Amino acid sequence: MRLHQLSNTPGATRRKKRLGQGEGSGKGKTCGRGHGGRKSRSGGSIPIGFEGGQIPLYRKLPRRGFNNARFTIRYEVVNVGDLAKLGDETNATPENLAKAGLLRAGAKSVKILGSGEVEKAYKVSAHKFSATAKAKIEKAGGEAVLLS
Repeated sequence: MRLHQLSNTPGATRRKKRLGQGEGSGKGKTCGRGHGGRKSRSGGSIPIGFEGGQIPLYRKLPRRGFNNARFTIRYEVVNVGDLAKLGDETNATPENLAKAGLLRAGAKSVKILGSGEVEKAYKVSAHKFSATAKAKIEKAGGEAVLLS
């Protein structure tokens, strides 16, 4: 099969609805828009939240809270059980974790969480550790190094 041999299945496409083609067509005169009014005219769309001139709900309700997202630190998360994907490597730095596919390439901060089990003694370098992750790494004979 080639691209020039492709065709739509029967009934998949419809002809364009032709408006204003005389009153006998069923879509003549007002073209299905009713009689007069804002919505019958071109450009006569109504904005979202418009309530006919009444004060809209979003203006009646108080605005609360503050989101200081500009200064939040977003950590890339790696579970302790995923360290086995490093293979023979026992030095788990953010660069090695990214090569193994456990982190995205541009990860700035890494946090190690304690889900899963540790089979080998890893020297794990990360920006943050959960208490259970640190305990599991050290119990297996490894080391948890905090990066600044």
